[in-house]
Amino acid sequence: MLFPSWAFLLFLAVLVPVYYLVPKRIQWIVLLLANAVFICFAGLLGAVFLVVTVITVYAATRAFDALFARQRETLAAMKGTHTKEERKAVRLRFEKKRRLVLIACLIVNFGILFALKYGAMLGRLSAGLFGTRAFGQDLALTMGISFYTFSTVGYLLDVYRESILAEKNPLKLALFTSFFPLLVQGPITRFETVGWQLTKPHAFDGKRFLSASLRIAWGYWKKLIVADRLLVAVKALCARPDVYRGDFIFVEMLLYAACLYADFTGGIDITIGVGEMLGITIEENFRRPYFSKSISEYWRRWHITLGEWFKRYVYYPLSVSKPMRDLSKATRRLGTGISRRVPVYLATLLVWALTGAWHGSNLTFLVWGLLNGAVILLSEELKPLYARFRKRFPRLTESAFYRGFTVVRTVLLLSSLRILDCYGTVKEAFSSFFSMFTTWNWGAVFRGGVQSLGLSYFDYAIAFCGVVLMFALSTVQRKGAIRPRILKRGAVFSVCVLLVLIGTILLFGRYGFGFDASQFIYNRF
Repeated sequence: MLFPSWAFLLFLAVLVPVYYLVPKRIQWIVLLLANAVFICFAGLLGAVFLVVTVITVYAATRAFDALFARQRETLAAMKGTHTKEERKAVRLRFEKKRRLVLIACLIVNFGILFALKYGAMLGRLSAGLFGTRAFGQDLALTMGISFYTFSTVGYLLDVYRESILAEKNPLKLALFTSFFPLLVQGPITRFETVGWQLTKPHAFDGKRFLSASLRIAWGYWKKLIVADRLLVAVKALCARPDVYRGDFIFVEMLLYAACLYADFTGGIDITIGVGEMLGITIEENFRRPYFSKSISEYWRRWHITLGEWFKRYVYYPLSVSKPMRDLSKATRRLGTGISRRVPVYLATLLVWALTGAWHGSNLTFLVWGLLNGAVILLSEELKPLYARFRKRFPRLTESAFYRGFTVVRTVLLLSSLRILDCYGTVKEAFSSFFSMFTTWNWGAVFRGGVQSLGLSYFDYAIAFCGVVLMFALSTVQRKGAIRPRILKRGAVFSVCVLLVLIGTILLFGRYGFGFDASQFIYNRF
């Protein structure tokens, strides 16, 4: 049941009134049943995987609670009668037991994710190397498994660290794991920010409902008018790398940048809007990323929750781990600066390799991740040079022209790296990218070339107007969110804006001119 479908709109139209009409004490049960219906539409096998995640994480966190309680009781009984070393040995013994439970639970959950993401690839590799029958070809990636696995594992690790208490009701944990808006393309949420909201009673609020409707409509607008339209041209360019080379690749980079932004942010708008409609606040996943002045700033603004997850649960623990501390000591003879950098830089590259692997099983994603990490590390190394340049030319670096230059530079750099997302092999991606510098064919691009991509000039005009509007609204949002300003002007004005959004979607989007809405790009991750 994808967001851009009549089935989902009907599902939402039934759920919202039922949710607010039932007694408040059972609202969360209605939501849990709605999640079950949504998941079963995606396939019963996916429901099985999700249930396994809930059961294993619930059992592990309850085991943590029991072990923590036994540890406290044991230490209390030893107080005053045992030495400090004996009490330390007890703590280490219980910590080892908790760690074994944690590792077992992580193996099960990441093992499922690994099998679904990489099973087909490993099957093809095995068949190629050993001549065996390929396995894993029929395992489809279950909708939302990357998102709910990361969210639930984050909860598991928080309980393990005693950052939060374990949920005693397995159905409430199931509600958090399976919350249906988050299954399509995230964001990755934390139990302490969303979990308690899901079981809290919510009263209907007309103003909140209207605000949520505006957010949902804007998400559909971006998805159905801009993203799905541009995706036709992007797919055509990616499908024929032997034909579309040179300046066509530059066009592809720009089209894909706009398409991906409209697609991903549109889906997140719908997710956050649906949550708001049900009284649940979901954290933002974007903060005007295409206004970033560096690639590191961009990744603090794009898919924010994924970056936060990797920082919290991988980067920080890894960079201060004992092996990294030992490595830092071992490299001191090379200089203090290098010994401090090595652990940080290794942790950064590992995180980016995992980020690439999270996006897909192709080698292109791994290379994409490592290149992002390499660029960020190079920028870190060049910081002293940037500082001297800013000090030498203060008027230039503080000018609007220079700020605009850094924004354009960042967008082009990121778009260049995203070429790896468009092709099946690294060689194909690099060959296409470098053809921009060896093949000059702007004439072919503008003499009917763009019309061979499945779109008419009218389609390009609609998409261009959509991109301009998204850019304009992002610029305006630098001074604050737009929806509160719209709602401030009254219900009549707000409803008129909503009707304009819906009307333009019906005229120019999925429901006009024969375009078929596709699933969200990030849904495949």
